[in-house]
Amino acid sequence: MPEDYVPSPTPPPPAPSTPYQPYATPPHSYPPPDGLAPAPRRSAWFYIGIIAGSLAAVFLLVTALVWATMRSVGGDSAGFGINPSSVAVIDISGAILSPETIDSQLRKFGDDDSVKAILLHINSPGGGAAASQEIYHEVLRVRQEKHKKINASIESVGASGAYYIASACDKIYANDASVVGSIGVIMEWTNYGDLMRWAKLKSVVIHAGELKDAGDPTHDVTPQEQAYFQSLVDNMYAQFIHDVATGRHSTDDKIKPLATGQVWTGEQALPLGLIDKVGGYRTALIDTARDAGISGEPSVVRPAKNKRGVFSILTDDGEDLFPNPSQLLDKSPGFYFMWK
Repeated sequence: MPEDYVPSPTPPPPAPSTPYQPYATPPHSYPPPDGLAPAPRRSAWFYIGIIAGSLAAVFLLVTALVWATMRSVGGDSAGFGINPSSVAVIDISGAILSPETIDSQLRKFGDDDSVKAILLHINSPGGGAAASQEIYHEVLRVRQEKHKKINASIESVGASGAYYIASACDKIYANDASVVGSIGVIMEWTNYGDLMRWAKLKSVVIHAGELKDAGDPTHDVTPQEQAYFQSLVDNMYAQFIHDVATGRHSTDDKIKPLATGQVWTGEQALPLGLIDKVGGYRTALIDTARDAGISGEPSVVRPAKNKRGVFSILTDDGEDLFPNPSQLLDKSPGFYFMWK
């Protein structure tokens, strides 16, 4: 063997092979984006907290509904901690067409022992004769049977049927510029006979009794009908005068000269005996509380307002928004204690 021969080095043994792994993460999961930590797992307390919070929200909602119901039943100041010595204020505003709402409020506050007195806050030109008269008698009944003071505070207008109601109260308050009075009766209806004749329409009426169709708006009033209706108006007029005289502790003879249908300001009405004191709502409220033996600032309760929801508006028959045109022709004669 030649001397310059050098054997090649023996190669190192191969490294052991590693089994192939396609992903380093569990199946069906992906590594988070660079720079973001993996989302932590929710503990059982997290879900318990969500359930407890939901139950608390439901409890608060039910409590709010119960509280709102108690307010609607008892009025603005009803609910928790109502003052046992309160003055109830009932608003009489606009045309008086029905006695039901006012009468029910008078009965409710009359039966409520926490209400010591009632103040009628009036801003009305009057309305239906029978409706005004019915409220008048309910005021007298509550005063006499429940032994509660009921005063009236006239804001801008307290005329005709509204004054009829006020005269049943213990005292009447009015501002200097309030409109008071208008003791009288009016009867009216719309005669559309000429319109029907122009449209070549004929009204067919079959009746028994000479005055059964008196006031039919399709024909003119006959002299007999005129006398008949005038007798009804005169009778209601006498009732109006007598009831005002009774409520004002006066006589028919003293009230009749004032029963011309005209109105006076509060300043003029005081010396005429139509009101008891010149003063606004605040004055009437404080005096009413004092008359009932309430000292300090009186607590005021009012009837709950009848609020219509969106659902009721959408589901009603729409008569309030869009009256039936046929109702314009279906109008019988009416008797009113109304200032016009």
